[in-house]
Amino acid sequence: MTKTAKSPATDLEKALLNPEAAFGTPEAVVEHDGLTKAQKIDILQRWEYDAKETCVAVEEGMPGGQSDVLGRILLALHGLGAARDLEQAGPSKQHGVPDSAVRPD
Repeated sequence: MTKTAKSPATDLEKALLNPEAAFGTPEAVVEHDGLTKAQKIDILQRWEYDAKETCVAVEEGMPGGQSDVLGRILLALHGLGAARDLEQAGPSKQHGVPDSAVRPD
């Protein structure tokens, strides 16, 4: 059997499902030449949600180290000019990120 080439659409689907595994860092998403700005924002927003869920789990006692990945995701989104998605912000604690967290120093 021959190995089939991956299509860009397949890679995008995988990146949308698990951005961290596909890119490693938020900065790698921003620097990727094969993605549109809208695709980068979509990937980073999905990664943001995952990172917020992880922060909540750690806060509630799950083992895990401190990570700056959420702040880096928010800075990447800010750098791309992404608007905060207030429609998706709910009353749960994972949506309590202050605006100061998305502003670069």
